[in-house]
Amino acid sequence: MRRWVTAGVVAVAGFLPVPAIADVGIQAVTLVVATNGDDAAPGTVTQPLKTVQRAVDLAHAGDTISIRAGRYAPTRNIQVVKSGTSSARYTMTSFPGERAILDGEQMPNTPAPVGGSIPNGERGVIHLEASFWTFTNLEIVNGPYAIFGRNASNNIFDRLSTHDNYESGLHLQGTSSNNQILNLDSFMNRDPRKNGESADGLAIKEGSGTGNIVRGARLWNNVDDGFDAWEFLSPITIQNSVAWGNGVNRWNFPNFSGDGNGFKLGGGDTPMAANHIVRNSIAFNNTAGGFIDNKNPGSMNLDHSTAWHNTGTGFDTEDSRSTLTRNLSVSNGTAVKLGASTGSGNSWNGGTWNDASLQSTNPSTITGPRASDGSIPHTNFLVPVNNADLGARF
Repeated sequence: MRRWVTAGVVAVAGFLPVPAIADVGIQAVTLVVATNGDDAAPGTVTQPLKTVQRAVDLAHAGDTISIRAGRYAPTRNIQVVKSGTSSARYTMTSFPGERAILDGEQMPNTPAPVGGSIPNGERGVIHLEASFWTFTNLEIVNGPYAIFGRNASNNIFDRLSTHDNYESGLHLQGTSSNNQILNLDSFMNRDPRKNGESADGLAIKEGSGTGNIVRGARLWNNVDDGFDAWEFLSPITIQNSVAWGNGVNRWNFPNFSGDGNGFKLGGGDTPMAANHIVRNSIAFNNTAGGFIDNKNPGSMNLDHSTAWHNTGTGFDTEDSRSTLTRNLSVSNGTAVKLGASTGSGNSWNGGTWNDASLQSTNPSTITGPRASDGSIPHTNFLVPVNNADLGARF
């Protein structure tokens, strides 16, 4: 149901009121999906659609796909291959006040066989090869990746929960730029087909594209790394994010291959420089390093971040020429490996630091429920007792 309009907010019977898109001439509408719907229905609140894919197929730029509470278990992934515009974005979200779960357990490759491969088009509960989409307030589980994006730019991923998938929770690659990943929770993702070698909480890898931002992510208990930027050649900015508990073989995989870094900042089979930026972030209790350049020879900037109780090195930038300022490394296997990197005002530049130097070593607030706006709650976790200007603050 559509009406030609010029501007303003237009209410169409059966649809949620949404702003009209000026200069387009067609009203943006909301298409409703429900577990008791019918794909022959118009997609209204009283006559919802049955499947998310049908809503994607029907939607026009500027429309919203609003998914009622319940568990949706498609046998094929949701293909998102048409793009919006800067003034008419597509939106996929849970219905207001509700929570939709997209469950990929019945899709192919859940899991793929050991040593097998997953065809590109079968990757992801949501397979995204498009731009100007917003995905918000969705829970995505048990898929061959939760969201897999290739050549996808100008997208927003907001307040998503991607967990217990058979590959990485959220994965972007190819030519992908100007994506915003906001307040993501991604955990317990694993990859039986590689015995834990590559399932991360969040991966932006094997590609290029400027302007990608990660803010407010929590990445924990994934089989490989919390965050992985393997062979991504453009700067990524990471802010206000936390990675913990990664790299543990909770699934009893044979020949276990999980790495277990909090933030893996690039690297590749051959040296590939990328000048990533990390600010106000924490890595703790990972089985390998906290923040590592992974042989990325670039010039990164790591500022006001904290590594605590990681088995390996808190800050490992020995293969890059990075700048580290006001970072805090406490109770790691090794505090820092600088190599040719430089910096000032870090914990290793002066003083003695141990757990007693911290106001709190209890992570329950930072790992507990998020605030109502989706942000990570305020806490004094890992803040220096003397309030020194070191490390992250939440």
